[in-house]
Amino acid sequence: MKTLGLIGGMSWESTVSYYQFINRGVNHQLGGLHSAKLCLYSVDFADIARYQHDGNWKGAADILISAAKSLEAMGAEGIVICTNTMHKVANIVQNAITIPLLHITDATGEKLKTDGVKHVGLLGTAFTMSERFYSSHLTDKFDLNVLTPTTDEQTTVHEIIYNELCKGVVCEASRNCYIEIINNLKQRGAEAIILGCTEIALLISQTDTPLPLYDTTQIHADAAVAFAIT
Repeated sequence: MKTLGLIGGMSWESTVSYYQFINRGVNHQLGGLHSAKLCLYSVDFADIARYQHDGNWKGAADILISAAKSLEAMGAEGIVICTNTMHKVANIVQNAITIPLLHITDATGEKLKTDGVKHVGLLGTAFTMSERFYSSHLTDKFDLNVLTPTTDEQTTVHEIIYNELCKGVVCEASRNCYIEIINNLKQRGAEAIILGCTEIALLISQTDTPLPLYDTTQIHADAAVAFAIT
């Protein structure tokens, strides 16, 4: 089994999910008392969030590069960045190390393609929804039509992530806001919804909507398991 290096803490609430999903996935595949071989580097999210909101992506990338290099030195054979937004700098991090970086958008795109989805709604941070690094990857590599919420809806989604979910706060009113936004995306032609922030699955589950949900945390963790055991 390969050793995985997890860059977590963005936020730690969803990093817990990664740890659970990967260990459960390995045990499901291998049985017995098997669990994943993991190295975790958990960053201070306050530093990352400040760089994000200042537009200083180089500063944020430098933190992740340092983490990735540390994990590689510890024996990690593949890197998992446990967040969607920071995949904006995934290529920069990959170029700084010699081991593979398992890209969350590749895993998600492959799953959507396998399931025959063509038109998909995207929820995430404002950076993920409004900038092209995420949706263009899905469009260019997997031929997906990516729909995003309106500007006002994006603000709502973003604020709930940073002000509530990253702090472990789950609010029924916020769930209802997300469901309304999902319904609006469905009316615009979305066949499914990408939960494109690793915290969103803490708030929204498949029981909340008939529209298929693609939880990127679970999908990314599944890809990490597949990498580790092959």
